[in-house]
Amino acid sequence: MSGETMPEKIGWEVSVAPVGSMAMLSRLEVVKLRDAGHGGLHELFRRCALAVLNSGAHSDDARALYEQFSDFRIEIDQEERGIILRMLHAPALAFVDGELIRGIREHLFAVLRDIVYVSEEIEGRVDVASSASITDAVFQILRNANALHPGEDPDVVVCWGGHSISRAEYDYTKSVGYEAGLRGLQICTGCGPGAMKGPMKGAAVAHAKQRIPAGRYLGFTEPGIIAAEPPNPIVNELVIMPDIEKRLEAFVRAGDGIVVFPGGVGTAEEILYLLGLLLEPANASQPFPVVFTGPASAGDYFRQIDAFIRATLGDAAAARYQIILDDPAEVARVMRAGLDEVKHHRRTTGDAYFFNWTLTVPHEFQMPFEPTHESMAALDLGRDQPAHELAANLRRAFSGIVAGNVKDQGRRAIEREGPFEMRGDPVVMKLMDELLKSFVAQHRMRLPGVEYSPCYRLVA
Repeated sequence: MSGETMPEKIGWEVSVAPVGSMAMLSRLEVVKLRDAGHGGLHELFRRCALAVLNSGAHSDDARALYEQFSDFRIEIDQEERGIILRMLHAPALAFVDGELIRGIREHLFAVLRDIVYVSEEIEGRVDVASSASITDAVFQILRNANALHPGEDPDVVVCWGGHSISRAEYDYTKSVGYEAGLRGLQICTGCGPGAMKGPMKGAAVAHAKQRIPAGRYLGFTEPGIIAAEPPNPIVNELVIMPDIEKRLEAFVRAGDGIVVFPGGVGTAEEILYLLGLLLEPANASQPFPVVFTGPASAGDYFRQIDAFIRATLGDAAAARYQIILDDPAEVARVMRAGLDEVKHHRRTTGDAYFFNWTLTVPHEFQMPFEPTHESMAALDLGRDQPAHELAANLRRAFSGIVAGNVKDQGRRAIEREGPFEMRGDPVVMKLMDELLKSFVAQHRMRLPGVEYSPCYRLVA
């Protein structure tokens, strides 16, 4: 972010051999990845690769990263034995004694794998008018990434929360991850730092204690956010989903329960998406354990979130989650019991343990939302609609604020045309204003030490 020292770059060319399943590409795939004018595929790969190589930097400013490394180059060569990546002016922190760090190397080829697969097998082949077709695309991307493990009990806990949190909150996320790991649970997050890294770190220690040799630390991200939240080093299964909506659906399809830690607008977006799904009448009997948790110092944060949910979506939404403060072991016990219920439900209904097919995800939750001044102004934020539909629109509103805060395209739109303007029910606008102001006061919009300039304007 502004004010942070950006990482140094190396001045020599580096050749990187593949790891994983991307040792081979077709000639057409190589042409697409080389051609900067072919649907933007080369630039998409370059930007995602740069974000992965920047893992570990203390910055959430995508624009600063792209500008600092505007001369970063990555090319693909085909040789007799397969493909080779050649990089110039890459971030120095990705290397040790001139060698690319193994985990970053794996992430780099995970990016290549997913971008190629989505381009070749998903784009243009999905019936965007069909909810089932979109869900099938999510399944195919996860299957291609080997992120679905048939034969294993439901044991994946999704952890959401802010990438910029206090030390006390971060340590608490590690404690929850540790308690979950002791109970054999696996961790899935948005793959970045903060509340996405802490649970993985705690679980890794617990898995080592329990002699669990193949601990899973899944990270689901998407091209628009990866530069602001680069993969943390513990992630061992990285998946790049094509957009935020498919990323969110991947969480609820591949995950079996969700723990929410303190965060900002991105976390609020995720909460609203989840509650919107659980309020869908077709999901009334769907077991899905959800816990909001943090240290005792996070009590005010969760009281504000809870009050906002009850006032906008109603008590039925609040009934779908528990709030547990300052008790990591209890969080893990509740999740363990909840996953046992999930297993029973899926066995009874004949659903897969590894992918939640029976969860209904309405079409409006699947369609990508492009935050523009026009689309943000057109959002229906009135209370005279079903709760799950209001949740979907509130989710889009918070998604737009995330874009205006940290996504390069969103920030440029704000600079050109001013803040996004949202209009709606006076009560809803007042509640949003109070919640967002609390995020600003608690430094949950951007990292502490940087004055926040709102990218939005709320009009009753």
